[in-house]
Parts: sequence; C-alpha cells; structure tokens
Amino acid sequence: MVKRAIEKLKTNPGSVYGFSLVFVAAALSLVASFVLSVEAINLAQNPGATLSCDINAVISCGAVAAHPSSTILGFPNSFIGMMFEPVFITIAVLVLAGVRLPSWILRGAQWGATAALAFAAWMFYTSYFVIGALCPWCLVVSFSTIVLWFALTRFTIIHKVLYLPARMKTALEVLVAKDYDKAMMWLVIVVLAGAIIVKYGASIF
Repeated sequence: MVKRAIEKLKTNPGSVYGFSLVFVAAALSLVASFVLSVEAINLAQNPGATLSCDINAVISCGAVAAHPSSTILGFPNSFIGMMFEPVFITIAVLVLAGVRLPSWILRGAQWGATAALAFAAWMFYTSYFVIGALCPWCLVVSFSTIVLWFALTRFTIIHKVLYLPARMKTALEVLVAKDYDKAMMWLVIVVLAGAIIVKYGASIF
C-alpha cells in the first residue's frame, strides 16, 4: 500500500512542482544574504553605523553582526549564502524544467541543505539564547532554509535518491505518503515563531 502511494507520488507532477518551494526559499535566502552582505560591508567601513534593520535593542542586525558568530569562517556568514543559494536555485530551475538530474547531484544538494539547516539552527540558537537580539534578515534565511530542507527532502525520499537503511527508507516513505513531513515542517515553523513571540513579543509588536 505504501509502495503504491509512493509510486503515485513519483508520477504526480506535484512531486516535481514541490521544487518550486526550493526555488522560492533559495531566492528569499539569496536576497536576505545580499542585504546582509551589503550591511556587513557598510559596518566594516563604518563600525558605528546604524543598519537599516536596527529597530531597537532587540530587533537589531547590528547587535547580531557584532557577535563573533557572524563571521565564523573569518568573513560574514552572509557571503556563504551568496555562494550557495544560487546552486539551489539552479537545481530547482532544472528540475522544474523537466531535466532529470543524476542522483549524485540531488544527493549532494540534500547534504548541502542539511548542512545549511544545521548552520541556520545554530545561528538561531546563538541569536536567541546567547546574543539576545534578532536580525530580521537572518530570520528570513532561517525560515527559508527550513522550507527548502523539507521540500528537497520530500523529493529525494519520493524518488529514492538517498542511501539509507531499508527500514529507515520504508519509514520515511510512509511519513511522506501520509504528508506527515508537511505537518512536521509547519510544526517547526510554528514552534520557532511562537518562541520568538513569547520572548520578544513586546519588542516586535
């Protein structure tokens, strides 16, 4: 029954069009990364500058940018997004255009998306618990990365791209066939948004 459901998903155009979410999420992250990169350059030129998203002590890109975690590799983290988001956009365009990409490319994209998700989670944790300030553009990247990861993972599970133990593959296929992955994505987004509102609601509104 599960196999039949997965085969239906594979032949359903929606399994490909789901990549439109990858495209949109990567595009949003690229825009946010570009803005953050410009702000980082402005801040480097004028350390005392007030950035466009410095609204108050809590909603402040400047406070996040001043923390060592914002340059984990020795340059602004936003430069990483400028380098890699175009890769996801290109892959999304090719898949949406009907190009059958080799499994190794999709597998590499999955690993890249997973690394991006882990990095975004770490940055959110640092911003939320350590710095105590929120960068609006960083949040765009974080939430877009969540959507990108879930959309890409759904596609790679449906098309059996990943190397996984048989039991895990079956479990994931069941999860996708029942759309539990979509529920999980929204649960993560709602939990994070709720955590932001609970801690910073007064400053946001």
